[in-house]
Amino acid sequence: MKTRITEMFGIKHPIIQGGMHYVGFAEMAAAVSNAGGLGIITGLTQGTPEKLANEIARCKDMTDKPFGVNLTFLPTVNAPDYPGLVRVIIEGGVKIVETAGNNPAQVLPFFKDAGVKVIHKCTSVRHSLKAQSIGCDAVSVDGFECGGHPGEDDIPNMILLPRAADELEIPFVASGGMADGRSLVASLAMGADGINMGTRFIATKEAPVHENVKKAIVAASELDTRLVMRPLRNTERVMTNDAVEELLRIEKEKGDDLKFEDVIEQVAGVYPRIMTEGDMDAGAWSCGMVAGLINDIPTCQELIDGIMAQAEEIITQRLAGFQNA
Repeated sequence: MKTRITEMFGIKHPIIQGGMHYVGFAEMAAAVSNAGGLGIITGLTQGTPEKLANEIARCKDMTDKPFGVNLTFLPTVNAPDYPGLVRVIIEGGVKIVETAGNNPAQVLPFFKDAGVKVIHKCTSVRHSLKAQSIGCDAVSVDGFECGGHPGEDDIPNMILLPRAADELEIPFVASGGMADGRSLVASLAMGADGINMGTRFIATKEAPVHENVKKAIVAASELDTRLVMRPLRNTERVMTNDAVEELLRIEKEKGDDLKFEDVIEQVAGVYPRIMTEGDMDAGAWSCGMVAGLINDIPTCQELIDGIMAQAEEIITQRLAGFQNA
């Protein structure tokens, strides 16, 4: 299947694995890229330029296909060495970067000069248009269904994607609620050039996370996520657990007086304990409503092949069958 996204990134299938904290290691990115999608290493999980350079090198040993690096710009007191991270991405020969968080304008000239394509994650049409205006090559449009940070507008993809298609000139992919061939065909129908999957890729054989995490996703329904930190305007969709329910209790109790420090125990530094050690009640971890559509743990190759086969069947048989009905 050829779309503007497959052409831009030099990939076989219009399927991107989003950058995910403590999931986007070289093993994950290489498995997705080898299966014909676009794998993504999560830059801030590595933290330092030296560690990221090593992870990029590891990924190159595992795949000769294109892969990208996610670089999320966060408002933080102790900022990562962003110039150093940008430098090792370029020196490592990575040609695709997924940016997220704050406006990436300050790094775009460096990537442009190095021939790196930039796809920016956006949760609204206005942010997508801004990304287009500053020179991003593509955007990932994240609907309210998505795991992680869905923004503050609460617009689901059935509305957001057609709106993006009406306004944007650059290609975009649909993110949030993406799991199978139905997701891909629906996204294409609404104007997207591909899909970005996060939660679905955690529940794969190659995902370098604890089995408890994969089993939790398979066991969950679409009703098992919660929105936390909404009063702080830093909304995050997470899988429910004891820590999350305690976080929500604190939010309700504090009301308008809530400060980040009140919930820091439930959200800060919990990812290694969850993703690596499998402590499923350690804190809040990003998970999409799409968990309700995930019932197995395939290899990345099986997952992507299945998505493409289902998409082709829907397009050539189910939808074609309506033409003469």
